Amino acid sequence: MENIRIQDDLYMFVNQETLDQLVIPDDKPCAGGFTELANGVEKIMMDEFEAMAESKSYPNDHLKRACELYALVKDADRKEKHGIAPALKNLAVLDEIKSVEDVSRLYKTLSLRGIPTPINIGVETDMKNTTRHLVYIQGAGVILPDASYYKPEMAEQKAQILGIWTNVAKMVMAKTDLSAEDQEKYVNDALMYDEIIGGLAKTSEEWSRYVEMYNPMDTDKAAEMLSALDFPAILKDLFGHVPATTVVTEPRYFGDFAKLLNADSLNLYKHWAYVTGLLDSCSYLSEELRDLGGMYGRAIMGIAKMQSIEKFAYNLAAGMYSEPVGIYYGEKYFGEEAKKDITEIVYQIIDTYKKRIKTNEILGDETKEKAILKLSTMGVKMGYPDKPRAIYNELVFNPDDSLFDIMLSLKKIKALDLFGKLDKPTEPENWAMPGHMVNACYDPFVNDITFPAAILQAPFYSLKQTRSENLGGIGAVIGHEISHAFDSNGAKCDEKGNINDWWTADDFKRFEKKVQQMIEQFDGIELPWGKVNGAFIVSENMADNGGMAVTLDIMSTTAGASYEEYFSNWARIWCQKAKPEYSQMLLAVDVHGPCSLRANIPPRNFKEWYSTFDIKETDQMYIAPDKRIVIW
Repeated sequence: MENIRIQDDLYMFVNQETLDQLVIPDDKPCAGGFTELANGVEKIMMDEFEAMAESKSYPNDHLKRACELYALVKDADRKEKHGIAPALKNLAVLDEIKSVEDVSRLYKTLSLRGIPTPINIGVETDMKNTTRHLVYIQGAGVILPDASYYKPEMAEQKAQILGIWTNVAKMVMAKTDLSAEDQEKYVNDALMYDEIIGGLAKTSEEWSRYVEMYNPMDTDKAAEMLSALDFPAILKDLFGHVPATTVVTEPRYFGDFAKLLNADSLNLYKHWAYVTGLLDSCSYLSEELRDLGGMYGRAIMGIAKMQSIEKFAYNLAAGMYSEPVGIYYGEKYFGEEAKKDITEIVYQIIDTYKKRIKTNEILGDETKEKAILKLSTMGVKMGYPDKPRAIYNELVFNPDDSLFDIMLSLKKIKALDLFGKLDKPTEPENWAMPGHMVNACYDPFVNDITFPAAILQAPFYSLKQTRSENLGGIGAVIGHEISHAFDSNGAKCDEKGNINDWWTADDFKRFEKKVQQMIEQFDGIELPWGKVNGAFIVSENMADNGGMAVTLDIMSTTAGASYEEYFSNWARIWCQKAKPEYSQMLLAVDVHGPCSLRANIPPRNFKEWYSTFDIKETDQMYIAPDKRIVIW
C-alpha cells in the first residue's frame, strides 16, 4: 500500500487492501464491487425463500410458485430419477426432419421446445416507430464465447477452447442411447456446422453498434434471402398471418443463409441441434449432468466448481419469477427515505445536464434544443415497479412433471406471450430490470433509465455516506446511464426512442470527432490478459465520461464537497478481482471496459482531478491537456 501513490494509480491506491483480502469463491469468476452486492442480495433472498417454504406462508401466488420451483430444483433425488430421458424425448422431434422442407414445417415445434435452429425469430420494438412491434430475425449463436474467435489470428485460442468443448460434449453424449460411432459423428458434425456459423455471425463489437441491426425489409424480400425455408409459412404458423415487414439483424449471415440450410448441410444441422440442444438442457437434468454440462462454461471463465444446488435453485426460480421477486425485495429492503433522496439526485443530475448542454461546444442551438427535449422527457424508474406484469399470472406448472418439462412449459408460455405482442402496442411502462438485480440501464428505445433497488446500497449509495461519496458512486452511475442517451448509439435516437437524425450535419461531425478521440484514449492498452478494443467499448466509456462531468459540476455547487471522497468512491465501486480466463473473455464479449481502466482513465480528463491531488506531468495518472476529453 505504501508503495502506491494515488497520483500514479487511483484504482490500486483505493482498492489494494480490499483486493489483497478478496477471495474469489470457487463457484464464481470474480469477487468485489457489483458481485459482492449481488452475493448479499442472493443470500438475503435465499433465506427469504427458505423461511417462506418452512412456514408455508407466501405474500402472493407468484412467490408461492417461485418457492415451489426452488424446492423442486433442490430435490436431487427427484432429478436423478428422471435422468436424461426428458431431454432425449424432447430431441426426438429431430428424427422427423427428413428434408429441408421439414425444418419449415416443424419450425414452431422446434422453437417452442427450445431446440436450436439456424434462424431465431422474435418480436421487438420497431426502432423507427417505438409505439409498435416488428418481427426480427437473428442468426444462431456460436460455440465459442464470440464470433471474433473464428478469425485466423485467433486460431490458437480457438483450437484450445473448442478442445475443451469437444471433451465436454463427448462426456455428455456418452450418456445418450446413441452408439459410440454416432456420438463421435454428432460431435464432429456439430463442430463443422459451428464453423459455418462462425464465418457469418456478428462479433460482439458489431452487435455493440445496435442501431445497425435495424434493417427492415418487405417480408417477401426476406423470404428470398431465406429461400431454403418457407419463411411465410413459418410466420403464419407463429403469428396467424404473414407480417408485411421483417427486420434482418444480420445481413451478412442471412445473405449467405443457403450455406446453413441445404440438402448437404441438413444432417450437420440436425446433429448440431442435437448436441448443442442437449448441452443446453443439462442444467435441468440430474446433478451429474448439470456438472458435466457446465464444465465448458466454467473452464472459459476460470470457475473451479459448479454452483451449489441451493444457489442454482434460487437463481433459476428468481430468474423465472424475476419481477415478483424483485418487488418483494424492494418493498422489504429499500426504504422510502432512500428512494426520495436518490430521486432528488436523479433530477438534480438531469437539470445539471440540461445546463451543460446549453453551453456545450459541439452542439448548435437547434441540436441543443432537441437534446434538452430528450432530457426533459426521459423516464425515471427507481427501485421496483408497482406491480408485476400479467404474464406472471400465467406462469403455472405441474409439480409432478420433471424439472426439464416444467422449465420447457414455462419458457413456452413466455415465448407464446412474446409472439402474441406483434400486433399489440409497445409497453414503455415495463421495467427492463427487476428490483433485486444489482445493475442499472438506459433503454434507448424508451428513453428511460432504470435503477433497481439492489444497486442502491453502499458503496454506490447510502444515507450514511457523504453527498460527495454518493455523487462519486451512484451519482456518477446515474450520470453514466443518462449519458447513454447521447453516446455513439443513443445519439441516433430521439426523445421518443425512435432512430431519427435529429442533429445538424456539422454538429454530428464534431460529435463523431469526439467519439474517435474516446476510442483512441482506450484503444490498444495492453493488459496481462489481452489488448483493449477502444471501438468496442466506446459507448460505455463515453457514458463514464459524461457521468463524471455532470457530477463534478454538481460537486462545484455542493456545500462541504470533498473531491477526495468523490474520486475515492468512484474508484471503490469498480473494485474487482477476477480470474484471468474471465478477464480475457470479457475483452471479447463485454461492451464495458476493464474495471481498473474505468476507475483510472475518466478522472484524468477533468481539472478537478489535477487540482485535488496535485497531479504533475511526471505522474502516471497525468495526461496532457490537449489529450483530455470532455464531451457533455
